[in-house]
This record gives sequence, structure tokens and C-alpha cells, in this order.
Amino acid sequence: MTDGSARPDDSFHVFDTTLRDGAQREGINLTVADKLIIARYLDDFGVGYIEGGWPGANPRDTEFFARARAELDFKHAQLVAFGATRRAGGSAADDPQLAALLDSGAPVITLVAKSHDRHVELALRTTLAENLEMVRDSVSHLKAQGRRVFIDCEHFFDGYRANRDYALEVVRAGHQAGADVVVLCDTNGGMLPGSVREVVADVLAATGARLGIHAQDDTGCAVANTLAAVDAGATHVQCTANGYGERVGNANLFPVVGALEIKYDRRVLPPGKLAEMTRISHAIAEVVNLTPSTHQPYVGFSAFAHKAGLHASAIKVDPDLYQHIDPELVGNTMRMLVSDMAGRASIELKGRELGYDLSSDRELAGRVVARVKEQELQGYTYEAADASFELLLRDEVFGRPSEFFTLESWRTISEQTPDGAGANEATVKLWAKGERMIATGEGNGPVDALDKALRAALERIYPQLAQLELADYKVRILEGQHGTGSRTRVLIESTDGTGSWSTVGVADNVVAASWVALQDAYTYSLLKAGVTPED
Repeated sequence: MTDGSARPDDSFHVFDTTLRDGAQREGINLTVADKLIIARYLDDFGVGYIEGGWPGANPRDTEFFARARAELDFKHAQLVAFGATRRAGGSAADDPQLAALLDSGAPVITLVAKSHDRHVELALRTTLAENLEMVRDSVSHLKAQGRRVFIDCEHFFDGYRANRDYALEVVRAGHQAGADVVVLCDTNGGMLPGSVREVVADVLAATGARLGIHAQDDTGCAVANTLAAVDAGATHVQCTANGYGERVGNANLFPVVGALEIKYDRRVLPPGKLAEMTRISHAIAEVVNLTPSTHQPYVGFSAFAHKAGLHASAIKVDPDLYQHIDPELVGNTMRMLVSDMAGRASIELKGRELGYDLSSDRELAGRVVARVKEQELQGYTYEAADASFELLLRDEVFGRPSEFFTLESWRTISEQTPDGAGANEATVKLWAKGERMIATGEGNGPVDALDKALRAALERIYPQLAQLELADYKVRILEGQHGTGSRTRVLIESTDGTGSWSTVGVADNVVAASWVALQDAYTYSLLKAGVTPED
């Protein structure tokens, strides 16, 4: 593993703790292989420091550091090992936890230290004076072994409120012993930006230490608190990818870096890496097996999505009128959402996005708007079904539907026996290229059976469908308009291995709605493969 000598200027640190603090989020359970993959993504993004975990505290983190030495080849980052100050009453030179930190091979070590007097007395069960000596002894020992040392002052802001003088003494102890950075931790996440700014400024003036900030998000202010600390003079920010972390999470790496790079004009990443932000965010979400937050700032799928017709009219003139940055700066894209709020401008922009120029035909754009609004009254939604919208748009542009087959009928049969066994069968009758086709399929549900029957009917004459796969399936029961009556909306996501698309169907029952979405999925797949309805 390299030492990350090509990292950005040491005058400001972007420190990521996804592999340790982020892994404490409920629902995240990282394997060693997962941690190695995420570490590579973070290094590729260009962060300066990657905290890998607590070697010696558990076998997984110990194995991670052992494998990291052999398998990681960082280009930008330095690997950080996390641990605690020595035990009360002992010595740093004989402390097994500190020895494990040194044995990890990490060039940087973060030590957590108690800075709240009640925590020292109740959790550590030692004296305030001994806690200060634990900090001094631990930092001095690790520095003598050639390591950079960062001190995380746990519960600092609560400790500062309870006993300012003692909290400052902990900062001084770490700083005077040689700690490169003293990090002020809002461990309980209860701070607000104005208070953070005041406290950091006071600590900086009183101690002269280089300060960092570690903010939890329990008030929804972790990013704002982090930036407030920077405003007050902190030059080290601790974050996690996508804000992962215990309880409601930590300061989110991506909005913090986006703000620093774009709003503060502070270069904290290597050149060109900011445009990798969206890709890295989504890639890490896939590794931890959590769906990426669609509304996350900067990198969310909806971060630059516009729905209101008024917005679209302005964006048509100048995208900056309703966007705070160019989405391409962070590797994202602007999207126009098609809904019953859409006007001509929305439709024109969405059409342009899909490759259709409607700007010279106001009547055509008006027809599309009217049809979208009529369909949405029936329960359709095109915000998450771009493929179905494009088929609707093509119908109006070319004056006829894009049809590769016409339906005669379909039927499904579901059988269930008392022992829990069941069977689902579907039959489709349709016409394609002048030929009448009848096919059946069996599946683990009626919709799966319909898909298999449709595929059996069409693959012989449209071999391109062999690449088609249904990737996701969502059902929503719409609010009933008459008594207990209701309609069903189905969204289907499909893929051909090179891209994905979504289609929508609405009907009085789930199978009928699924058939509509399936028809669109198959039709769009053939169009995407370059087949025309006349072929």
C-alpha cells in the first residue's frame, strides 16, 4: 500500500470514516472485501484520509488492515487506524491496544479521548488528571514511533458546556504532546451551526491547536455544523459517504466536499475528481446494499429534476435560473419530469432530452401535454417511467403507435393447494408480422407467467428480446374514487445489459396493469435494439 503522497495540500484535510463510523449504521454489515472495495472508491474520489477501523478490537478490522497492506495501492489517501488512549494506570509503551494500532501498519492513527468530565469519571472511572496524562502519554508514544496522530475529543461540545476549562485542557494536552490535529466531536449530534462556530473560534483562540470537526446529524445539521466549524477556522473535516452512521448518521461527505469545492472555492480534491462524485456515491451505496437516496444533495437522482411547468419555462431560457450549480460539475444530470404539472416548456425540454425537437411545433407539444394530463388523471405517472413517456411521445410525433405486435387476448390461471403448493400459468394470443401466435408460460406468479408467455411468443421472430430482463417490479394501490373501488399502478424496470428503462401500467387489477407495463417494456426494448415496427 502506498502512503498517499499524492494527496491534496496538507493545509486542509478531508477525512472519511465510512469504514468505521459509517459502518455503525443500522442495516450495514460490511465484510472485509466490502471494506477494501469502498476504500478503493474513496481513494479514487481523492479524499486525504480513510479511517479503516479499530485493529485489535475485532477480527474483521484486524484482517482488513492486514489485507490492506498487501492489496491496497492508494494514489491519494492515507490509511488511518482508530483506537483509544491507553488504559488508566498503565503506560502507553505497554498498552496492547496501542501496540495493535502500530502493528496495523497505518501511517496515521486516530485516538479517541474523553473530553467531558462526567464521561471521564463515570465511563473511564478515573480522575480528570489521569485522563490528561493518558492523552499525553498515548500521543507522545505514537509520535515517537513515527506516526501522525489525530485526537478525537469525544463528546467535546457537551463537555465544553459542562466544564469549559477541562475540555480546553484535553485539547491542550493532545496538542502539546504533538497531535497533528485535535478533532472536536459532536458525538450526540445536538449542536446547531451558530453554537459550533462560536465554540470552535473560542477553542482555536484559547489553545492554538489545529482543529477538526466530527459532526453527527441528530439535529439534521451535520453538514451545516461542519461548514460552520470551517468558517471558524477548522481545517480538518470528518465525514462518511452518503452520511452513513449510527442513529441518523454523520456529516455527509458529498455535500461537504461539494460546498468546499464549489461554494468556498477551496480545492480539497485532486483535479477532475469532483465530477466523479455522483458515480462514487452510487457505487458505495451498491456495496453496502442500500438504495441510493434519490433526494441527496448534489448526487441524488432527483437533485436536478424539475417538475413544475413554471420552472421548466425558466430553465428553457437559462438552466441556472432554477439550479444552484451545473449538474455536470458533480457528475449528475438535469432531468425534466413529466407530470400533470407539466407545460409546453417541460415537454419540449423532456423531448429534447430524448432526442425529439418539439420547439417548432406548438400544436404537437400541446397535444402531448394534454395527453399526459389525461393519462395522469387515470393514475399514470411518467416521472419514473421515461420509456412509457417516450412511447407516448412517439405516438404523437409519428401519428401512430409503435406496435410490434397486436393483442388478441391474454389469460392467467393461479392454482393454490392446501399444503401451500401452487402453480401459475399464462396464455397469450397475439399477432406479429402477419402471424397468429399462441404461447403459454409458467412462473412463480401470474405476472412472471405472463412475461414468460409473451417471451415464448415473440423471441422466435424478434431474437433481440433474448437480452431483455425484468429487473424490478413495484405495485401501488391508488386511492379509490368510488366507495372502496381502487386502481392499481405497476412500474417495471427492465434492462438489456447495457442500459435500463422503466414503464408504467394502470388498470383495475394488478395483472392487467402489469400487462400494460410489460407491453411497453417489450416495445421499448425492440426500439432500443434498432428494430422498427415495419421490420
